[in-house]
Amino acid sequence: MPDFSYKAINQNGDNVAGVVTADSVEMATAILSNQGFIPSKVVERTAGSSFMQLADLKSRFATVKNEELILFTKQFRTMLHAGLQVVQVLEILEHQSQNPKLRSILNSINIDIREGEALAQAFGKQKDIFPPLYINMLRAGETSGTLPDVLKRLSYILEHEHKVKSDISSALQYPKMVVMALGGAFFVLLTFVIPKFESIFMNAGITLPVPTKICIALNYFIREYWFIIFGVVTAVVVGYKYYMKTEQGRLLRDSIILKVPLLGPLFQKAAMSRFASIFAILQASGIQVLSALQILSGTIGNDAIAKQFDMIKDKVQEGRGISGPLRSAKYFTPMVVDMIAIGEETGQLDEMLNEVATHYDDEVEYAVKKLSDNIGPLLIVGLAAVVGFFALSVFLPMWDITKMVQ
Repeated sequence: MPDFSYKAINQNGDNVAGVVTADSVEMATAILSNQGFIPSKVVERTAGSSFMQLADLKSRFATVKNEELILFTKQFRTMLHAGLQVVQVLEILEHQSQNPKLRSILNSINIDIREGEALAQAFGKQKDIFPPLYINMLRAGETSGTLPDVLKRLSYILEHEHKVKSDISSALQYPKMVVMALGGAFFVLLTFVIPKFESIFMNAGITLPVPTKICIALNYFIREYWFIIFGVVTAVVVGYKYYMKTEQGRLLRDSIILKVPLLGPLFQKAAMSRFASIFAILQASGIQVLSALQILSGTIGNDAIAKQFDMIKDKVQEGRGISGPLRSAKYFTPMVVDMIAIGEETGQLDEMLNEVATHYDDEVEYAVKKLSDNIGPLLIVGLAAVVGFFALSVFLPMWDITKMVQ
């Protein structure tokens, strides 16, 4: 069936726009009327609806930032807590949103709900925006009738995750800039500076030192075989991106990251914080342990650690509890295992998990600061090595020429 773009007025008197699938314009108009809309324009999309084609183009290339998703979740929770119906809330948020992508998604979700789909099912169709944790939390809140409370916990998780990612990104931003600057300086010196001195050194007839020979050889290779370098770099980048889309590639990458000094402990602590905070909220929301482990497997953020959940789930199904399987799993620290064991014995698992999350939040903050403090000297050493290498390659031959003149 064809798609029809429409403009209409909803029950609140607001102008809305979207897409509806029907056999004809008349059927599309009838569907909109049954949903409580007053259609003002209904056009088949292939017939040249320019205003909707432009809106669809904008929404297709737009993205939904973490900050926008957090704000949407908070507003969704507040309006539900105030007693508004889900459909009404989605209409209000769609009208208020400044993001064309989010407006289009909310419109589609609202239409699905009006047609009888469950909330989690409608949100689940938009997996590129709403992660599996979001969908499962909505399903738990919808099933238990505590959707506002679940959305409040979900807002906390999203804010917490955003803060951790921002802290790590901020700590790595300066090193990235310095490495890029060093790479650019290395290329400029090899391409433009060294050739200026090469003819002088050759005409002087002196024996060139090793650094100068290396620079001249690199310059010759870049000048004569740049297409090979470009092809190799392109192949490596494309191959890496393709390999990272596979489960084996992501597992290998995450395993290596956890073994890198400074970065490995930081990412492990961040994963433990995420595991404890999400697990605590899932437990408080009434989600069964096995279902919680399944959700955690897809939201932990590291495939090497998530791989351990398959083994943990099998042992939990055998009735071994949680702390026992975790103790034999890799990457889970003794503190996490011991606190979960205490929580199982006392019946206060969610409280113990919250304590673990709080502890590792502090650990992550300290690790980020330590990373920033340690990377600075390493970058200074690297910068000194690059500058010293090029200084020796230029000034050593100049010193030999000076001695010859004397």
